[in-house]
Amino acid sequence: MYSKLMVPVDLAHTAALQKALTVAADLARHYLCPICYVGICPTSPNEVAHNPEEFQRCLEEFGQQQAAHHRLNQVSTLVCTSHDPAVDLNQILMQAAVDNDFDLVVMASHAPGLADYIFASHAGYLASHCEISVLVVR
Repeated sequence: MYSKLMVPVDLAHTAALQKALTVAADLARHYLCPICYVGICPTSPNEVAHNPEEFQRCLEEFGQQQAAHHRLNQVSTLVCTSHDPAVDLNQILMQAAVDNDFDLVVMASHAPGLADYIFASHAGYLASHCEISVLVVR
């Protein structure tokens, strides 16, 4: 049913992603399909990396750790850069999903708060606007 999974990850908050990472790994094993972990990297230094090259290494290491932990054979990573990830995140993720022929996005979300009733969460936005299926894991 699915042939290529996209899993957006925030390397600064990997603890909050564990449930979604497990669901994605289970789906990948069930459908025998590859997972691509996608990270959005700012062009300026941040808490994860000093530059996009270092971010790429961190994301690749994360992907290898996930492959070992979940016993996955087909894992890749994709780094997308942005001058302002907080503003560009939704559009970058949607574009990455379409450009790379993913057919399912497995994305973590948080319990909704008051602000979420006014402003959509990133996962909610993708689920509402993306051309492909989005599985939001809370």
